[in-house]
Amino acid sequence: MDILAVEEKHTCGTYAKQPVVIVRGEGACLYDEDGNEYLDCSSGHGVANLGHAHPKVAEAIARQAHTLLTLFETFPNDQRAALMEKFAALLPGMERVFFCNSGTEAVEAAIKFARLSTGRTGIVAAMRGFHGRSMGALSATWNKAYREPFLPLVPEFSHVPYNNGDALEKAVGGGTAAVILEAVQGEGGVYPAAPGYLKEAQRICRAAGALLILDEVQTGFCRSGKMFACQHDDVTPDLLCCAKSLAGGVPMGAVLLGPAVKNLTPGVHGSTFGGNPLACAAALAALAVMQEEKLAEQAAEKGAYLMEKLGAIRSPLVREVRGMGLMIGIELKQKVTPYLKALQEKRIIALNAGLTVIRLLPPLVITYRQLDRLAATLDEVLAGEPGGE
Repeated sequence: MDILAVEEKHTCGTYAKQPVVIVRGEGACLYDEDGNEYLDCSSGHGVANLGHAHPKVAEAIARQAHTLLTLFETFPNDQRAALMEKFAALLPGMERVFFCNSGTEAVEAAIKFARLSTGRTGIVAAMRGFHGRSMGALSATWNKAYREPFLPLVPEFSHVPYNNGDALEKAVGGGTAAVILEAVQGEGGVYPAAPGYLKEAQRICRAAGALLILDEVQTGFCRSGKMFACQHDDVTPDLLCCAKSLAGGVPMGAVLLGPAVKNLTPGVHGSTFGGNPLACAAALAALAVMQEEKLAEQAAEKGAYLMEKLGAIRSPLVREVRGMGLMIGIELKQKVTPYLKALQEKRIIALNAGLTVIRLLPPLVITYRQLDRLAATLDEVLAGEPGGE
């Protein structure tokens, strides 16, 4: 079977297909149908924090698949209960959780919960922010390329500059249900929150009676160098959205809920597959691996190592290198598409973040030898003549 031809024939058209057929993964590497190895510095858009096919997660999935795959949350379950208890210990003060299947679903739930809790409707988000593609999450997203084809969106969303406390304070008032922010803006260009900004946002929300929603879909689960990026600033939000690497690659999302979230009664929201036993078993195994292998510490140390290597690249193309942990952006002075293609030709998979930023999200289990290869290849690629796009 010509896999590429079959996908090109039947795809719906919403994805730009790469000319590489991936059939297997192990650790920080992916393998194509011919057995060629690629260093995966995308982690499936931040999903594979534990690397690919981690044996402990695979074993947990197989074991649970032979026991019970699905169960709606009206019926309590051993795997779900254990995961709820585990979650309650991750971020003190947030002892309740809503389970769903993805980051955008977590954001949708958080928006609904904020409106229910406050009786208000206004949502303040940040410029350059990305929160998902469903209608509520898209309304919080800034990029007009994502928004404009689907106008009109959900009303009463507004946007302010990121890392600007004064602008945020002016935007939040008596009609504001919530402020939603990323701890590090990923899709928008890999911009970390400035020191103190999240604390300032929390203060502003509390003074106005609004809730603070932090979107940690991409930054959560050790990527930033801590379990959650908000812990760098010692901030506990009212609602925290997470997904991506939560269940080691199995689709799963969640919203952690603080005490200010209220009025959640049976039937106001739900998810058919949310908190299913298979995903919960995978998440329990994934969280155990994160703690046993000290992946937060690994991300902090390896991120600092890679940032130092990247900072030593002397290329006229590079405007800035920024990031947190193993979430790093290299901003160029021109479009990155040719350089991403050049990297892929050298069997390194990376992402863009907007038009001019190379985004690196390698698995947290990546080795130092692999980091050296990544840095050396980037140095080589960025030393060439500027690309044409």
